[in-house]
Amino acid sequence: MTITYKDAEGIAGMRVAGRLAAELLDYLTPFVKPGITTNELDKLADDYTTQVQHAISAPLNYAPSGHNPYPKSICTSVNHQVCHGIPNDKPLKKGDIVNIDVTVIKDGWHGDSSRMFIVGEGSVAAKRLCALTYEAMWHGIVKVKAGAYLGDIGHAIQTFAEGHGLSVVREFCGHGIGRNFHEEPQVLHYGKPGTLDQLKAGMTITIEPMLNIGRKEIKELGDGWAIVTKDRSLSAQWEHMVLVTETGYEVLTLSAGSPPIPAFVPVAAAASAPSPTTV
Repeated sequence: MTITYKDAEGIAGMRVAGRLAAELLDYLTPFVKPGITTNELDKLADDYTTQVQHAISAPLNYAPSGHNPYPKSICTSVNHQVCHGIPNDKPLKKGDIVNIDVTVIKDGWHGDSSRMFIVGEGSVAAKRLCALTYEAMWHGIVKVKAGAYLGDIGHAIQTFAEGHGLSVVREFCGHGIGRNFHEEPQVLHYGKPGTLDQLKAGMTITIEPMLNIGRKEIKELGDGWAIVTKDRSLSAQWEHMVLVTETGYEVLTLSAGSPPIPAFVPVAAAASAPSPTTV
């Protein structure tokens, strides 16, 4: 599969899909509290996607080669789950951390985003992990512009994460996205500056680092989807979908309820959600 570059029509479609993904996460936010099950969150998400947004959930029945169809509309990865956690009937409890990963299809275009949630009052370590993973994602985002390299993104994330004592999961990465859920290129969250594919205007990619408090090694659970840390240490992930522009980037998955953009991000003070930020 080759890299796709979006024209004006494609960019417009991706903006809509990205906004809907962010607004779905906004909608789910007040429900994430002790006692709710991830199955209940999945039902809320599916109803909102189909009945309010008149869109489609991309994860539901998604079946890449070698996998059984994914059975739910969102991914909910709790505590030591790294990614692809399948919603179930176990209630969330105070102190849990959970990543909710959503992908909405609108008019054939995919909008993909995820956020971390701390259920009730989390531990100092959990809060630190979630906050640093969010910053790590943005350290990668700010490297995006036409002429830069994918290795620049990965290096920025890896340097920041490891500088704070966190490990970077290697086996999963960001990706190109558009008419297809997963397109080229792969967007690694580690690497060397000036390496891998060069970014060009019109590319749309996800940046979604997975960072662990403990070691980077992971394993797959018996359900064929959920990934966990081998040492059962906490893991966190954030994800934004980004358009490469001639002069920088546009984040396509910002909304009124998005967390504040870190102060180190250029022109962050001028960015006003729900409009996308362009630098």
